[in-house]
Order: sequence, then structure tokens, then C-alpha cells
Amino acid sequence: MSKRDFYEVLGVAKGADDAALKSAYRKLAMQHHPDRNPGNAESESKFKEINEAYDTLKDGQKRAAYDRFGHAAFENGGRGAAGGGFGNDFNSSMSDIFEDIFGDFMGGGQGRRGGGGAAKLRGADLRYNLEISLEESFEGRTVEIDVPTLVGCDTCDGSGAKPGTGTHTCRQCNGHGKVRAAQGFFTIERTCPVCQGRGQMMDAPCEDCSGQGRRQENRKLSVDIPKGIEDGTRIRLANEGEAGLRGGPPGDLYIFISIRPHDLFQRDGADLYARVPIAMTTAALGGEFEVPTLDAARAKVKVAAGTQPGQRVRLKGKGMPVLRSKDVGDLYVQLDIETPQALSRRQRELLEEFAKLETEENSPTSGGFFSKLKKMFEA
Repeated sequence: MSKRDFYEVLGVAKGADDAALKSAYRKLAMQHHPDRNPGNAESESKFKEINEAYDTLKDGQKRAAYDRFGHAAFENGGRGAAGGGFGNDFNSSMSDIFEDIFGDFMGGGQGRRGGGGAAKLRGADLRYNLEISLEESFEGRTVEIDVPTLVGCDTCDGSGAKPGTGTHTCRQCNGHGKVRAAQGFFTIERTCPVCQGRGQMMDAPCEDCSGQGRRQENRKLSVDIPKGIEDGTRIRLANEGEAGLRGGPPGDLYIFISIRPHDLFQRDGADLYARVPIAMTTAALGGEFEVPTLDAARAKVKVAAGTQPGQRVRLKGKGMPVLRSKDVGDLYVQLDIETPQALSRRQRELLEEFAKLETEENSPTSGGFFSKLKKMFEA
């Protein structure tokens, strides 16, 4: 008896995409599954036919061969998609198909494991918070940090097994790393609870690490802080995290930088800002003063006569270095003018005399403002 066309079996067009194939298979598989039709030979035959059709068409290479040569592509020594009966090959094929179809509902998408056991588990990434001063950010430096972490066990070389002992195949999963359980219509596959998916069991665990292949230890590491690093920057040290379980690769260490507030300077990118109070007489007559800089030097700030409150003086190249660059930011000094207090009698007399001589040209901003107010009141 000749086989029916696989597209006809699934009830889809020849150009159907993967989603249409999967949807058609799911509907027909549920309808004709032997668990729903016990003792029905016709349903069993149709279910095998549906399985064979989907197993062929879901595979890109098999589908291409079938589209070109039809059923002849798998004859004369070619291996059929599902071949006779509900034997081991059929069950294996069915497991693969159901993982494809229902994997999202059964925790699928993790990848299948071969008979050789599971891949070694990577160690966890670690976070370390490092606070530095603005001066350290300006200069750059190397700091030593003490990181509590898990390191590979020296006694067993990270294998977790007692030295001189070996391993044996897990009897629960026969080395596959997974076990299957039938629940009604579904066959659920999960990680073996005995060997945790490795497929192998140790004859005896290492006494120093209890079979984990790693132990707790504080590690001292040197960290290079580059010049110009900013608050919130993250530095990654590859393979400096926790050691992997039973010889697995280590994780990474992430160092998060925070910069302590400075007594004088505030930072905005590569620029620095400082607020400096000056006397009213200095603002009126002009003058100069010095401010410290982060390079342990001093810079002169010149105050022009008639300087107004909040005015800024720019000191070019006295800011922060730009990270991984030769550029340097600027320092902006904001001048805050201080009104004199606790005046002596003579100081007061001089100010009163100055007030009598003061004209609108001496204070153009305030003079112009009050002139406008006067006109408003007179209107």
C-alpha cells in the first residue's frame, strides 16, 4: 500500500510554514493519540502516520529532500522518519516532537543533553562596590580589594570527587541526565533529580568541599582605576567571579565605582565647579586670589572690577581628565559676593557717604529696575 502525501496527512499546503505545521500536528495528534483511543487500531495507525509526516516536514533537510524526491528520498537504505511500531526509535522520535511542540509548557528551550552527561555549571557573577575619592579619580591608581568568593577546591582540582576515586553512570537516568514521566496525554522530561543532569555520579565526594568542587575563600585582587573614571562606572574583571560547580568555568566580577563628595569641587563630566565667596570691596575694585587644584598645585583667579554675584571665571585645562583620552576639562569658579556684616562706626559712615555719592551708573541693574517701578506707580 503506497504512502499518502505527508502534506495531505497533516492537511496543510506544500508551502506551509513551521507554525502551520506545528498547529496542524498538534490538532491531529490530540485527536488520534492512543491514550484517547485505547484499542483502536485505526487511530493508532493514523497517529503513527501523522508522527512520521511531521517528523519529516519539521526538519529542514528532510523536508527539502521530500519535496524533491517524495517518499523515495527515504527508501533503499534511507532511514524512515518514524519506522514501524511503538519501539524505542518511535518513542525517541515522539519525545523530540513533543519537546518541539510542547516545550514552552514543560520548561523547554534549555537544549537537549547527550548521553555523556550535562555541561558543567558556570559560576555566579559577583558585584563589588568600591568608593574612591575625587583625587583618586583624577590621578588614577591601582587599589587592592578583598573579595569573599568561591574558589576551586585544590584537593580535588575542582572535580568534587575524592582523590583516587572515579565516577559511575547514574542508575536513575542511565547516563542521560534526564528522566521521563508519563502524565496522561503528555510525556514530561525533566532533569534527573539524583545526578542533577550530569549523567554521572561520584564514587565518593571530596571531603574538603563536600563534592561541590569549590570552597569559600577571601581573594585579594588588584584593580586598575583609570584616570577620569566617573561615578557609577562599572569595571568588569573576566573570570574573577565564583568558581563553577564541579570544575565549571568561573563567573565574572563587576566593580561598581562611586566617588565621595568633595569639600570644594563638584563634578559634571570632565568639568569641575567651585563656589568661592569674595568680599564686596574685591568685587567692586577687582583683585585676585588662589584656589587649589586636583593636581596638588594652585591656580590664580582674577576678579574684574565690578564683578556681579554668581559670575563665573573659567580656568582652562584645570578640570578632570577625560577617560581614555588626552583631553582635560575646565574648572569654573563661581564668585559669590558677601555683604559685609558687623560694621564699625567708621565703616558705616564711609558706606553712607558712598551711598550719597552713588549714581545709577554705579548700579545700572538695580537703578534701572527701580526706575521702571517708579514709572509703574506713577501711571
